[in-house]
Amino acid sequence: MVWLGRLLSRKGSAAQGTGSIGGIRDLEEAIRYTFREKSLLVAALRHRSYVHANGDSPDDLVSQANERLEFLGDAVLGLLATEFLYREFPDKPEGELTKRKSVLVSKSALARCALEVHLDQHVLLSSVEEGMGGRQRRSILGDAFEALVGAIYLDGGLEPSRRFLETTLFVHLREYETESIFTNYKSLLLEHVQAGGGRPPEYMLRSQSGPDHQKTFTVEVAIGGKVLGTGTGPTKKYAQQEAARLAYELLTRKASTDDDRDTDERFPAAGVQ
Repeated sequence: MVWLGRLLSRKGSAAQGTGSIGGIRDLEEAIRYTFREKSLLVAALRHRSYVHANGDSPDDLVSQANERLEFLGDAVLGLLATEFLYREFPDKPEGELTKRKSVLVSKSALARCALEVHLDQHVLLSSVEEGMGGRQRRSILGDAFEALVGAIYLDGGLEPSRRFLETTLFVHLREYETESIFTNYKSLLLEHVQAGGGRPPEYMLRSQSGPDHQKTFTVEVAIGGKVLGTGTGPTKKYAQQEAARLAYELLTRKASTDDDRDTDERFPAAGVQ
């Protein structure tokens, strides 16, 4: 981090002498993109805590922190993720594409990609934020990744941004959909059922279709012999999670309705005898 500390010792100095700094080259090699305007790359790495600790005025927080680039990168990411899913899954309805997009652009996915390209080693933080574990904080890493997307877009346009996302993020979609870094509805459902003294859920594969490279699985989940959810997905695990989600939402919605009914019975409306 010494290289970036020197690079950003004062505002406006980011573009000076960047060609001789190995850290810039290391990061560019990791992301497989060479910036024409090096200051954009550095700007994408500036967390607000760093600017707050080193800025001269409140205006520095707006002009120097990576939040504006994050805002832009979020929009670029949303467009390219939507385009990718539209082309990758030509037979899927809008609802299925929306679910996949929510996984693809989640902070968990972005933070993981940030770690893979070593953004955690280069992001600029205040000493306080760093001491609190900021380099491993999902929100900071995810925001830095979006800021990086915004910086690449400004420096090179849409096509370099697309190539960067294809090689770092989109390629991992299927594994992200089934990993525990996202909401594990199977665990939530099991905990909910066991809390009520019920038997563990049973998952049954009902069908699979499509070619080997693009299969679709259908799974049912039953509790006490009653089917409460049916899920479909590109893997058995994904279909199980979808079935568990539907069952969990059904049971928790019912529990909430029962609670509301109990509340109404205990606390009658004013004027009702």
